[in-house]
Amino acid sequence: MNHRVQSSPAQTGALVEMRGLIKRFGHRSVLQGIDLDIPRGSVTAIIGPNGAGKTTLNKSMLGLVRLDSGVVRFDGQDAAGEIAYRSRIGYMPQTPRYPDAFSAGDVLQLLRDFRGPSAETDDELVTAFQLRPLLAVPARALSGGQRQRVNAAAAFLFRPDLLLLDEPTAGLDPLASGVLKDKIRAVRSAGCAVVITSHILSELQELADRVVFLHEGRIHWSGSLSALLTDTDATTLERAIAHLMMQSHEQHSHAPA
Repeated sequence: MNHRVQSSPAQTGALVEMRGLIKRFGHRSVLQGIDLDIPRGSVTAIIGPNGAGKTTLNKSMLGLVRLDSGVVRFDGQDAAGEIAYRSRIGYMPQTPRYPDAFSAGDVLQLLRDFRGPSAETDDELVTAFQLRPLLAVPARALSGGQRQRVNAAAAFLFRPDLLLLDEPTAGLDPLASGVLKDKIRAVRSAGCAVVITSHILSELQELADRVVFLHEGRIHWSGSLSALLTDTDATTLERAIAHLMMQSHEQHSHAPA
């Protein structure tokens, strides 16, 4: 199995460093010794089958799971027990959940209130997604696509240094999807570290600089998108990932009981 070793933070300009992450839920090992750097100014696609550990890995970066072992460093500082660094993260979960009585405007205002009046904001997506007419509409009355646009605007609102995007274009029409992709490219160019998990591999091929393939809580491949296509002799990310999945299954089937 191909496995590319991450460069040191000095070489990559890593914003997030993860070393030896182990997480178990009962007898099930979800993360099994994850070593990974997330560089600034990059888009990293984290790919793997359901149950591979993608969500737990994201929550580890957010500080939302208690690890059994390992360390997460954010901008060189141990993130364990810290809260302040989370203000530098924009998070877009796959399924946005807001109180039904809240309007879209309430959601964005609540986030502003948490950050305080001095927080620098970026309202570009509010305008680009044409959300202003929807700001007074209760969340329960919004369509799935409208909620997803509010979700995206909230994730980018405070010019984060790290963006964690889970299925970001799910429910978006082609126009809104294009707007979001352009915004992702813009913040990457400005130095933001972006992490995307998605099952739409053609979309990830458009956006990603780097690919991390997870299988059963372990990294089975990590490196640049171009290197992955070369190593698997594939022309598309979909075929490259299919190749890695086949290798993973073969390795598992030949492993000693």
